[in-house]
Amino acid sequence: MGNAAKGPGRAGFLCKVGPFALPAFLAARRRGGPTRKEDRNGRQDGKDSNTPERRRGTISNTYGYIRVSTREQNEDRQLIALREAAVPEGNIFMDKQSGKDFDRPQYKRLIKRLKADDLLYVKSIDRLGRNYEEIQNQWRILTKEKRVDIVVLDMPLLDTRRGKDLMGTFLSDIVLQVLSFVAENERSNIRRRQAEGIAAAKARGVRFGRPPRPLPESYHHAYQQWKSGMITGTAAARKCGMPLSTFRYRAEIYEKAQ
Repeated sequence: MGNAAKGPGRAGFLCKVGPFALPAFLAARRRGGPTRKEDRNGRQDGKDSNTPERRRGTISNTYGYIRVSTREQNEDRQLIALREAAVPEGNIFMDKQSGKDFDRPQYKRLIKRLKADDLLYVKSIDRLGRNYEEIQNQWRILTKEKRVDIVVLDMPLLDTRRGKDLMGTFLSDIVLQVLSFVAENERSNIRRRQAEGIAAAKARGVRFGRPPRPLPESYHHAYQQWKSGMITGTAAARKCGMPLSTFRYRAEIYEKAQ
């Protein structure tokens, strides 16, 4: 009666496991192998332990950020990388804006949503931004103040989940500073190349902006009267239906074309 009140005990355990299966059961437990409640694929109680959810705890706190400089640029490369990292579609934020600062609507939404122990993925550090000081400052806000982990997919060393000791932090800081410098330097190079290209195009006679409107039929007669001093520039501009500044500007072009 006393033994029955205490439950099955050793005898009940042997009945469940089996006298011949007990050594194999204990050996499997010692070496971490699968037992009766765990198959060879690592599933327990009908769940797969090798899914992203089990590797990271949950994917609901995983986010991704995408940035392209213009609406014409394609974000597919970044989007594919984030999907491969198992970032939920609803947790991906994207801005189509310059990286000169962090005054971007979607990035601000992302910052408000991130909380401690969340995980943020970016494809590369220049997608986060292209301003050296701003990148350093935002990295500090995310990792120190909000206590968010960041993974830069193109640079495995920039993964704040790893190397949280002094040496790991030191190495990450060095890599971050170097890549931030490269990102801002590339932005400066892009602007310089654009300016050089525009100057070269202007030297070849290329005009930028909207093409000028055709001159009205009355322009030639009004121009001749103004040039000969018969009427004022204001009167000539009024005859042509344009502001005086436009009339004078078009007169300079008209004279060069003669």
